[in-house]
This record gives sequence, C-alpha cells and structure tokens, in this order.
Amino acid sequence: MSNIKSSRKRVKVAQKKHKYNKTLISSLRTALRKSRAVDSDNSDKLLAIKALDKAVSKNILHKNNAARRKSKIAKSLSRPSNSV
Repeated sequence: MSNIKSSRKRVKVAQKKHKYNKTLISSLRTALRKSRAVDSDNSDKLLAIKALDKAVSKNILHKNNAARRKSKIAKSLSRPSNSV
C-alpha cells in the first residue's frame, strides 16, 4: 500500500464501492434468473425490469445493454403463458 494519504483513501473507497457494486450485480442476476424460470409470473419479470433500471442508474450496466434485456423480458410478458 502507498504512503500517500490520498491514495490510501482511494483504496478504501474503491473497496467499499466494489463491495456495493458486487451486491447490486448479484441481486440483478438473481432477479434475471427468477424472471427466466419456467414457473415465473409477471411480477418476477417486472422486478427484473426494475432491477435493470436500478443497475443503469447506478452505472453498473450500460443503458443499451439494459434496454436489450428489458425488450427480451417485455416480449415474454406479451407472449401467452401456454406457448413455449
């Protein structure tokens, strides 16, 4: 570790941000996994869309990446539940 005070602080801040971002990414992946599950209902899919929006607002995902994923989820929302 560096002896410079500001760089020591940057290391601490980076570790804290990494931990926070890791939890956001983990919850996002969980929401997406639940929305893709065979027995998922519309509420799971809406939660996944909400998680994607949050990830974009926190700069975890690029907005185009989230838009593509949301589009895919929206397509499955409009599809009848009995078709596979």
